[in-house]
Formats: sequence, C-alpha cells, structure tokens
Amino acid sequence: MPVLVVVGGLPGSGKSTLAEAFARRRRVPFLRVDRIEQAVVDQTALTHPVGPVGYAVAHLLASEQLALGLDVVVECVNPLALTRDAWDATGAAAGARVVQVELVCSDVAEHRRRVETRATDVPGLVKPTWAEVVGRTYEPWPERHLVLDSSGADIGSLVDAVVAAVEAR
Repeated sequence: MPVLVVVGGLPGSGKSTLAEAFARRRRVPFLRVDRIEQAVVDQTALTHPVGPVGYAVAHLLASEQLALGLDVVVECVNPLALTRDAWDATGAAAGARVVQVELVCSDVAEHRRRVETRATDVPGLVKPTWAEVVGRTYEPWPERHLVLDSSGADIGSLVDAVVAAVEAR
C-alpha cells in the first residue's frame, strides 16, 4: 500500500529541507506546492497568491503517483483543516496510507533568522517576510499527526522520525 507523506508548517520551519531529504532517502516523488504555484504564475496570467490552484495540481499529481503504487512526499504550508482533510481524502481515494507531518521551529529567534536570511531556491518566487509569516492564517492541528521541531535538530534525525512514522503505519 503506498504512503502519502505531507510535510506542512509555517514558512521557514524547514519543510522543504525535510521533505527533500526524505524523498532522497526513500527515493520517492517529491511535490512542492511553492514550485507548482510559481510555474503557474510563470506560464499564465495568474499572479500570487494563486488560491487553490497549486494545491489542486499537487493533489492530481500525487494521486497519479499513488495509483502507480509509489509513495509520495508533498511539501506545503497546509495551514487549514480543509487543506489537511483534502490530503487525507486524496490518500483514501488512492488506497494509500497518509502521514501528515507538522514541522515547527519552537525557537522564535531562530525561526525569524531563517525567514529573514534565506534565499529563494525557486526562481521568481518572493519569500514571505517575517511579518507575513507570523500574520498568516494558520489553524491549529487538532487532528492526529506527527509534530517535529526543527529547532536545534539535525535533518537526519528528523528524516528518521518521518521514516519511523511511515513504517509504523
């Protein structure tokens, strides 16, 4: 049974780093909503924010890979119960298990430093400011999921935790 791993969290928490490292270790497809959204902006008349378009494309791509029997890792902010429920539905429709991961950075000064000093690795994408990160709508995650703290943690141990959660499912 394939597994859909969804790595969510605020910008600057380390989601992309974790999701990419997990994908490399497990050799699974990696879908990044930021990259999808930027491609949409680059190739259409749409501008940021593009609304649900990036998520909709990611759901379709994930569904296709899951239908092939492949595990998939998706990285996105995943800020709302609605978005998290949609990933659960995508996994269920494909007969896949779903592991939702919320990555946090509990050290506020470190989180701010990351947001303010990181360069974009998606050409054309303007990263949010610290004020935009802390001011964005981000609903609590009351549903069952794996919470990992990137503050002071090495990427290897974070990937190990995700792998353990996948194997436990």
